[in-house]
Amino acid sequence: MTQKLVSGLEPPYYTAVFTSLRPDAPEGYAETAAELRDRVVRIPGFLGYEAARTPGGIGITVAYFRDLEALDAWRLDTAHAAAKAHGREHWYEAYSVHIGKVERSYGFERE
Repeated sequence: MTQKLVSGLEPPYYTAVFTSLRPDAPEGYAETAAELRDRVVRIPGFLGYEAARTPGGIGITVAYFRDLEALDAWRLDTAHAAAKAHGREHWYEAYSVHIGKVERSYGFERE
């Protein structure tokens, strides 16, 4: 799957940066991730996401939200909360979440 970078967002907006360390393909992970992607896109104020994973198992996902209310709606989503609990128990060696407010944003894209 080819993923495009999220661009053209007008600040201010918020990011949730999720960094993790996990084995390549734990059982049930892909299905849960697909379900969560289907849920987050329906949250009003969700703007998009970018994700990458190294061969060594380090992953980074950056999710973009218009405001803190949208970000909180995702944080409080029941399926998301259940997946976080399951991930701590079964999938992840470690993870961290960083929330930030974007005041300025710029980029480049080759045509």
